[in-house]
Amino acid sequence: MDAMDRKIVAILQTEGRIKMAELSERVGLSPTPCARRVALLEQAGVICGYSARVDQAKLGLPVTIFVAVELESQSTDALQSFERAVSKFDQVMECYLMTGTRDILLRVVAQDLTDFDRFLETRLMRVSGIRNTRSSFTLRTMIARNALPQF
Repeated sequence: MDAMDRKIVAILQTEGRIKMAELSERVGLSPTPCARRVALLEQAGVICGYSARVDQAKLGLPVTIFVAVELESQSTDALQSFERAVSKFDQVMECYLMTGTRDILLRVVAQDLTDFDRFLETRLMRVSGIRNTRSSFTLRTMIARNALPQF
C-alpha cells in the first residue's frame, strides 16, 4: 500500500457511499485509476466490505453488555467449539479471544434486562465448556470509532 491507497482507505472508512468521481477528485486521481485501486484493495482484503452504521437503540436494542467468559479448557478444540456455538447467536456482535483471567470477551446487545436474561438462560449457558461468566452492562457509549487511525 502506498500513500494514495492510504488516502483512499481513509476516505472510504468514513464515507463508504462516496461516488467514485468524488473519491477520485479528492485523492487526485482520474476515476479509472482510482476505481482500479479500490478494486485491488477489495481483492487484497484491505477493504472487507461496505455496510450502513445504524443506531442500535432505534432498532430496539438499546442495551449493550460485555460478557467475560472463562472456559473449562483452552484447548484448540474447546475454543473452536465455543466459537462455532456463539457465532450462531445474533445477539453476539463481537467475540474476542483474550489474554489474562478471561478467556473470551463478548459484546452482546439486548432489548432490556429480561431479554438478556433469556439470552443467558436459553443460549449462552447451554454452550458446553463454560466454567464461569461475568457480565458488565454499559451505561453509555463515550467513544465509538468506525474508522481506523491514519497510518
